[in-house]
Amino acid sequence: MESASPWTGRRACALQTALRMSNDGFASHLGVAQRTVAAWHQKPTLVPRSEIQQALDTALEQAPDGAKRRFAQIAGGDSHPPTPSDAQAFRVAIAVVVNESDVLIVCRRGEDGGGISWQFPAGVVKPGVSPETVAVRETLGETGVHCMVIRSLGSRLHPITNVLCEYLLCEYLTGNAENVDVVENVSVTWADRRELTRFIPADRIFPPVLEALEVASD
Repeated sequence: MESASPWTGRRACALQTALRMSNDGFASHLGVAQRTVAAWHQKPTLVPRSEIQQALDTALEQAPDGAKRRFAQIAGGDSHPPTPSDAQAFRVAIAVVVNESDVLIVCRRGEDGGGISWQFPAGVVKPGVSPETVAVRETLGETGVHCMVIRSLGSRLHPITNVLCEYLLCEYLTGNAENVDVVENVSVTWADRRELTRFIPADRIFPPVLEALEVASD
């Protein structure tokens, strides 16, 4: 079987482009959900499950010769592990939304459907869209909460994902916090800022975020 090195979201999207398929068409071709294909576009370093890896191997093997050549040109040297230079092309806006003594957090499902973790609302920053716009839009889309950006808290390469993260301090405006995105999230809640580390380990929180929340609590 003609096979690529372990598939990532980026390589899968390269195959989709080579086959000249829409998200819906590619999902149908592989026998996966359209949301799975969308996730590869949003998270290029995501590694699909083993059965999807096999489906991608089969799709590449059965692709026309022209598509295989296009795939080789598009995918290039994407067999190497993610590096900071790779991540810089993929940005995420993270909204730190405060409401008096509380901060808004969401409980996400693991990528493979197993496990959960508490995080701040976040979304991918696409070309031509500002991180501020993404932070406000994704907060509403995930939690039903309207907010506005107060200021930037800086950026960093995330220590676990190697994704470039833009942190934005936001102020609550209106809306009841609820789990709007039931596919990605398990729950949404307002957490007391002083107890945030009960949900998210302190060593995983960007230090300027902790500092901003401590100042706001004083």
